[in-house]
Amino acid sequence: MTLVGCAGTGPNQQLGVAGGAVGGALVGNALGGSTAATVGGAAIGGLIGNEVGKNSDRRNYNNYDNRPRY
Repeated sequence: MTLVGCAGTGPNQQLGVAGGAVGGALVGNALGGSTAATVGGAAIGGLIGNEVGKNSDRRNYNNYDNRPRY
């Protein structure tokens, strides 16, 4: 549902959101044991994964050498 907002982002950012949300949901459920804890963990994990993936995409973009090879 909320991953639709990721359209137009880099591949690592999208994977970061998805992986962070799943991981956060698992941790939230394990620690809190309630639906609210699961949803909260997914939200926090998704935000963290978004930033990690965004930084990875930015680093890959900046390191990409697109000059012609001779």
